[in-house]
Amino acid sequence: MDVLSDALAAMRTGRTRSARTDVRAPWGLRFPAITGTSFHVVLEGACVLLPPGGEPPLMLGPGDVVFLREGSAHALADTPDTPLTDFAPERPDPSSPIGRVHVDGPGAQTILLCGAYQLDRTRPHPLLRELPRLMLLPAHDELGRLVDLLAAELARPRPGGDGIVPSLVDAMLLYLLRAWVEERAAADDTPAGWARALADQAIGRALHDMHARPGHPWTVAELAARSGLSRSVFAQRFTTLVGEPPMAYLTWWRMTSAGRLLREPGASVRTVAERVGYTSEFAFAKAFKREYGVPPGAYRRPTPSAAV
Repeated sequence: MDVLSDALAAMRTGRTRSARTDVRAPWGLRFPAITGTSFHVVLEGACVLLPPGGEPPLMLGPGDVVFLREGSAHALADTPDTPLTDFAPERPDPSSPIGRVHVDGPGAQTILLCGAYQLDRTRPHPLLRELPRLMLLPAHDELGRLVDLLAAELARPRPGGDGIVPSLVDAMLLYLLRAWVEERAAADDTPAGWARALADQAIGRALHDMHARPGHPWTVAELAARSGLSRSVFAQRFTTLVGEPPMAYLTWWRMTSAGRLLREPGASVRTVAERVGYTSEFAFAKAFKREYGVPPGAYRRPTPSAAV
């Protein structure tokens, strides 16, 4: 698995939820703050995004995709002055990941896909922390074709839609991340950070190796050799681009991977410890508690609310 896909998989806490939003002016929808990240896709028509924090309204047109990193409270409307009502999707089948919102009026029609990625922001990957608080990308090339597929799937209910739409929406987030990384890496004024790290041949290779085999007993010397750099040059470049030394990031990633693995059905502490590079279950438990504040066994047990 590549680093982008791995970063999302480590943070995911549930299925993506979305709603086909079919509205006619005048309309205004208020979106509450959520624990994940919010997104909107304009499939037809136009609208205005009222960002959090009193920032200026942002006009959106057909094909535009907007991503709110922190899931902050915000609003969408036909005009900035239209009164707002709460966004409350109808789900005839509570288990369906796709809801419906309909607002009738005499004015122009707008069709959107609105939803949320269920991501754990208590332990975000550094890559996601570097993203802008609000991202707006016009749909073009691969992203445009993906938006077209979403529009076709949402035009009318069809067999398999509950599986296809969430998969397309998940792919959309990866396209957004990839577009941001490539754009930032190509910019001359981009400072050190994950966009540069992933684009850097040597450091990108080392990150891929760590993510692909977190249980391998990596050393700075081995990673440097595989990257074609001396140990000192590699360590300095990695720290500059990623923001922390290679072994510190490796430990963080091992613990992040362990947290995800412990929540899988049937996972034992011993097996997880071995998969993330610990030959001693005791040493793993000590490192895990230092990172999470609870021992692996307690972390693995679901809370009463999660067990429903």
